[in-house]
Amino acid sequence: MATKTTASRYIETVGRRKTAVARARLTPSSRTSVIINNKDINTYFATEPLRITALEPFLKVTLPSPYSVTIVVRGGGIAGQAVAVRHAISRALNEYDPALRNILKKEGFLKRDPRAKERRKAGFVKARKRKQWSKR
Repeated sequence: MATKTTASRYIETVGRRKTAVARARLTPSSRTSVIINNKDINTYFATEPLRITALEPFLKVTLPSPYSVTIVVRGGGIAGQAVAVRHAISRALNEYDPALRNILKKEGFLKRDPRAKERRKAGFVKARKRKQWSKR
């Protein structure tokens, strides 16, 4: 669902991980800023590894002009949200400049991580864990 509008000149993309869904808007700006759910990225992602994960696409590619990124992320845990934000930003950068595709693809940022929690099966305690079997 990547849309590019001519009136406001922004690129909107969606990134996902497990049950987390991030919608990112990449807009040309006078200075680079990243806002997630109306909070600064430093406030939303409290730890440095989460911030690095979310901003990895910007660290791998160089953009000619500064951009403002506004993100709305829902669902999942904080780590899943960080990867969903990375996926959404990568898709937006790919939409902005298709020449960046090779760099982002090599890093694996354009692929949605398909791993998710396995469903619980009938007769089991968890997805694969069973009750202990007793012969007698």
